[in-house]
Amino acid sequence: STKSFAMALTFLQIGLPGEANSAAMPAATASMAEPTQETLSIMDLMLSGGIGGQIIMLLMVLLSIAMVYIFVNRMGAIKRANKIDPQFMKDIKDHVASGNVQSAINLCERSDSPVARMILKGLTRIGKPLQDISASIENQGKLEIQRLERNLPYLATIAGGAPMLGLLGTVIGMILAFQEMANAGGGVQIDMLAEGIYVAMTTTAAGLVVGIFAYFGYNFLVTRVESVIYKMETSSTEFLDLLDEPV
Repeated sequence: STKSFAMALTFLQIGLPGEANSAAMPAATASMAEPTQETLSIMDLMLSGGIGGQIIMLLMVLLSIAMVYIFVNRMGAIKRANKIDPQFMKDIKDHVASGNVQSAINLCERSDSPVARMILKGLTRIGKPLQDISASIENQGKLEIQRLERNLPYLATIAGGAPMLGLLGTVIGMILAFQEMANAGGGVQIDMLAEGIYVAMTTTAAGLVVGIFAYFGYNFLVTRVESVIYKMETSSTEFLDLLDEPV
């Protein structure tokens, strides 16, 4: 019938591939015409917070440079101090037991380590009371520990100060945001608050990142220093026990 023919013709028109393609092309064209979202790089974030945020971010960069320098410098010094020849104390005991103190002194002078300098201080005091020898070794040990811990307080200061500096940036950012809101009156827009929000978020994130790395770096170095101190105490005790042995 005529009605059935019309329904079939409508079905064929809907299923034609040319019609489907022509209907899909405007949608594809519309999707291609949509603007791409712009992403911000780290440098853009550092420079997008106004003069207050830029000053704080510059301080963060300086703190991070100081943090890396202190960590690398102290790590190298501690690593060198921790290199102790296992044969060193055995040779010292053999020289002292045989009465050849000068050979023991020469061995200590050739070894650049805190343990060697402590034993050398004790060797130069041989012949004096054992308490005097022990006191001289202890004093030398304190000097060696101070050398190992040099600049570590600065690293601890960075670990505690960087997040606080980031918090200061957060407060400055919020002040800028509320100032823009007050100036705008009833016509507040999101882009007017962008500068203050950038200052608040970027400085806080930067402060936390620098503080976290400085905190873990400080504790790692303190652990390594304690390992060296343990070796120093063990070696000095062995040396004093050697001198206290009955002849």
